Amino acid sequence: MTGFTRLQVSGYRRLRNLDLALGPMNVLIGANGVGKSSVLEVIFLLALSANGLLETDITQHGGLPSLLTQDGRTDTLRVTVEMAAPSGETPIRYDLRIAGAGIGYVIAQEHLAQLPGASGGEPLRLIDAQQGHIHSYLDGRMQRIDQARRPGFHRPLETALSQVPISHEYHAAFRETLRNAPFIYHTLDVSLRAPIRLPQPLQPARVPGTEASLLLPCLYTMRETERNRFDAVEDALRAAFPGFDRLDLPPAAAGSLTLAWHDRTLARPLYPHQLSEGTLRFLWLATLLQSPGLPPVTLIDEPEVSLHPEMLRLLVDLMREASARTQLIVATHSDRLVRFLTPDELVVCDLAEDGGMTATRGDALDLDEWLKDYTLDQLWSMGQIGGRSRT
Repeated sequence: MTGFTRLQVSGYRRLRNLDLALGPMNVLIGANGVGKSSVLEVIFLLALSANGLLETDITQHGGLPSLLTQDGRTDTLRVTVEMAAPSGETPIRYDLRIAGAGIGYVIAQEHLAQLPGASGGEPLRLIDAQQGHIHSYLDGRMQRIDQARRPGFHRPLETALSQVPISHEYHAAFRETLRNAPFIYHTLDVSLRAPIRLPQPLQPARVPGTEASLLLPCLYTMRETERNRFDAVEDALRAAFPGFDRLDLPPAAAGSLTLAWHDRTLARPLYPHQLSEGTLRFLWLATLLQSPGLPPVTLIDEPEVSLHPEMLRLLVDLMREASARTQLIVATHSDRLVRFLTPDELVVCDLAEDGGMTATRGDALDLDEWLKDYTLDQLWSMGQIGGRSRT
């Protein structure tokens, strides 16, 4: 599993000066409005930029000023991410600085480099761009290509990362890690006409989709090609719902599927329009976390919505297992979910005096003595680890 090891952000909403070490599983807790979701959003912004969609996303948000810290002094967004090199060598660092320019913006600086080792030296610059112009990048023979701006090639409002040819294994690894993480999984729509309650076309699907519009084909694909993952979803459902027996995926019409939920206590199966909100959301999350198409980084916002507190232990188990295959970055308000975490999986988010968000990993809080008598959620409720509203 390849993910990010550090995220540094300045100038993005509440993220005035964030420096966050990242591990395989990162569950962000804190009060409303502290900036937890902004961590997911800024990674999502990077993912879109790696896919050549930076201008589209900034425009949809109403321009760069709507994304910036509202302190009257900030006109620049800077994001730095580090990733371990696939071969175990020194880390890869990507630095992106976007500055306001009139009613628009300019990519003021962009670098992708491999950091020097313990012996020192200069970083190995894979991409170098400034003021909207690509200055140089390395080609496949490790030769530096200067003045890479060519007609029909360079779009100044998009990142060089999304445009220059793949030329180095570290460049490829970093770009693909971002390109394959273009979604935030928000609270699922389970209204009467939501996609999860309707028949779905039979098609290859390796993830269930952000709106569960591919849930049924994803389950079908898992059942037919990776039965162990389908079985793991059913096992999670049996643990969460004592009467649950099995899932079927019968045809609903030509080329489409529906879901049949078999319960040992019922004479007939239940169909999606008959299942509760919590049941559907847990099924979607269990399928997502077992799906064969998980990207290198998976972003989930408030997974606890509509779930019974006892289901959260099962959800954490699923998240922990998935974190061996994808880097999980999750934002939550649920103290019960926190109960089932270990300190190294927890990130406590607070507001600093200047109104910016601070982030402290749970394993940096020296909680060993406290945890002899209290659970993590109790310590959070008591205010011993931060992450609470100020009164």
